[in-house]
Amino acid sequence: MAPADAGALLALADGYHARTVRPLGSPEVAGHVVKSYAIEAPGRTVTDQDSQAALRIAAHHLSSAHLRGSLGHSALLMHAGGDGDYVLVHTWIEGYMSDLAVFTGPAGNISRLRPGRSGLAPCVWEAAVLAYERDAFSRHVLDGDGAFEERLAAWRGDMMEGEVR
Repeated sequence: MAPADAGALLALADGYHARTVRPLGSPEVAGHVVKSYAIEAPGRTVTDQDSQAALRIAAHHLSSAHLRGSLGHSALLMHAGGDGDYVLVHTWIEGYMSDLAVFTGPAGNISRLRPGRSGLAPCVWEAAVLAYERDAFSRHVLDGDGAFEERLAAWRGDMMEGEVR
């Protein structure tokens, strides 16, 4: 059986391409270790100014994360997309679960980012980075050996870099 909208899916496939992922460090923000990434569409760049603005958005969101059961581990994705800019703040919370906030806005104007609509989820490129982060968290923190500080350092140092599809 063919999907109901095969034409739309084929149009997506025709435009599908790799995007660059760059690690931007793992600072401490609002009581959280935050692994920061840039995801860049062809012709787009996450600047230092964008990165600082995204960290401010993350700090604001994470300042109340303890109310959502935060465990103090977070990933921040700054996505200079083809159709706009996105900031995702992903936080590990109690019960093996996570909390996700998505902020969206026009391309090139990170000061206009606002919380995304209800139900908005990561795109295919963002999901690839979050899948990497899920594996790194499980491998180093949950399954890791040694003292907590050693596990945290291993997780903090394990950052994705290169192209994602």
